Amino acid sequence: MNYERELSLLLDVLKKCHIHSAILSPLDGIEAMIDPHLKSILGSRSDVSVRQAFGNVESNTKYKLTDELGLRYIFLRLPGTSEKNILFIGPYLSSPISSAQILEIGERAGIVPNAQKILGEFYFSLPVITDSDRIFTLIDSFCETVWQTSLINTVELNDNYLPILYTESTAKGEGFDEIAAGIKLMETRYSFENELIRAVTLGQLHKENLFSIAFNDQMFEKRTADPLRNTKNYCIIMNTLLRKAAENGGVHPIYVDRMSSKFAGKIELMTDTKASAAFMKEMFSSYCRLVQKHSMKQYSSLVKKTMLVIDTDISAELSLNTLAKKQGVSSGYLATVFKKETGKTVGEYIKDKRIDYATYLLSTTHLQIQTVALHCGIMDVQYFSKAFKKKTGKTPKEYREDSRGSRKL
Repeated sequence: MNYERELSLLLDVLKKCHIHSAILSPLDGIEAMIDPHLKSILGSRSDVSVRQAFGNVESNTKYKLTDELGLRYIFLRLPGTSEKNILFIGPYLSSPISSAQILEIGERAGIVPNAQKILGEFYFSLPVITDSDRIFTLIDSFCETVWQTSLINTVELNDNYLPILYTESTAKGEGFDEIAAGIKLMETRYSFENELIRAVTLGQLHKENLFSIAFNDQMFEKRTADPLRNTKNYCIIMNTLLRKAAENGGVHPIYVDRMSSKFAGKIELMTDTKASAAFMKEMFSSYCRLVQKHSMKQYSSLVKKTMLVIDTDISAELSLNTLAKKQGVSSGYLATVFKKETGKTVGEYIKDKRIDYATYLLSTTHLQIQTVALHCGIMDVQYFSKAFKKKTGKTPKEYREDSRGSRKL
């Protein structure tokens, strides 16, 4: 069976989820399975082969490995006659790890103090994958496909079974290059942040699931002794990076500033670190949606300015003639260009924006319906109700009742 496409897909997903993987032959040195960043900290044994470490890796068997540092791996034998037929996945963690636990691991491994900080940063950069995570479903589905069976054996290994993977030098003694190891980890962190920025700039909301493994409570760099302050500092940094990404994605600063200010307020109201991962996901998805909704890259300067005038004060006098005068062009020219670029007339765009704002006010405030209409720039409440129902299928009252009912569920 040819399974190159399935293997390529699995490796691509693992890479996007920041999970290290390697395909080795039984005769390759065990050091090839070790993450390059961990190798820069601890070194590895080059005289132990995969076969010497694990014996014969059986077909139709998924091996789960925990090494002497508490790092977890999965490995399995790929079908076929290729010499390189053993797939290693990892390292990863099954649950968040504390700074105290890392210090204890370092002590047991005899790691010198100046390497402890770098080791801690490595642990904090690892993905946390629980047993119920969908990545395991993907791996199991891959195994069933390439082995053409639903009967998969699982073998659990631990550090008592393994030879010592790491050398007695580098971080355990002389020769440890703290600067080089730190640079490698810094590059990894910045690479992850750059991926986030690119995704937001392009409005790639679908990448939320790929980043979800990396969004965990231990991802925040520990710069102070106060965990909450660490979390707030990192969230502030990411809020700044993502707002710039949204601006690069063609969103006008007026919209970016609204969202950035909203998240800045939420950050300062944080009282613990437990919800930090969920908050990071919320920021990522919110900025992606902002780009999807408000990116103006494809519009001319005339249309951009018209949209901004409309969006800045939806309750103002927004007739075609008024908007054209503000731009110094004729109403006919503005109408033609706006329709060509947006697919809507200026009036249709204004009406849609007013109804969108009305849905927001109805679901988040207790304002009277006639007051909502006024805030949306519509003086006639009957006309407002009719236009609202035409777009949403509900009267303003029905919409408000339904939105409150859904929030209670």
